[in-house]
Amino acid sequence: MLKTLPPLVLASKSPRRHELLKALGLPFKVVVREVLEIYPDELVGEEIATYLAALKADALEDLSKDNLVITADTIVWLKDQVLGKPADRQDAIRILSNLSGQTHEVITGVCLYHQEFKTAFTETTRVSFSPISRERIEWYVDNFSIMDKAGAYGVQDWIGLAGVSRIEGDFYNVMGLPINHLVRELEKKFVLKFDTPE
Repeated sequence: MLKTLPPLVLASKSPRRHELLKALGLPFKVVVREVLEIYPDELVGEEIATYLAALKADALEDLSKDNLVITADTIVWLKDQVLGKPADRQDAIRILSNLSGQTHEVITGVCLYHQEFKTAFTETTRVSFSPISRERIEWYVDNFSIMDKAGAYGVQDWIGLAGVSRIEGDFYNVMGLPINHLVRELEKKFVLKFDTPE
């Protein structure tokens, strides 16, 4: 028999994840604890995203008794390398120059942590970029907030409109949270009651 969904805690600073979970109609509160995002060198792709999501969940173990903690980590994977959040302007330009004209994978690991269980899953979306000139890359970096984004871009802003030529898979995963997959996982264990839109 499915149980009633406990209070949700989203452990993320990402405004995109807040927006997506809010749009879904499941009430939640945000609790963020800083975690040093370091992973073993031997991990690749989905393993990295899952490891980091679980690491973030461990930092909120005390909240898992009365809540369902949701953590997530998104990486951009290109030619067997992680393209993380840019360190500075030049790094952002370098990352986007590498993505220009290429197809990469956006991988999000999600961890669900409750006193009765801890489980993780991943979602992978393939994103293809058209060739983008250095001039346009610099303009994009200078005019959009991308320093907190894996791969130095937000698919929901200008570069998604003008630079992304093809998306294979979950669009919302590229924004940072695979909502459809999350709902399916929650429905395995809980009865979901969604808020009515205002």
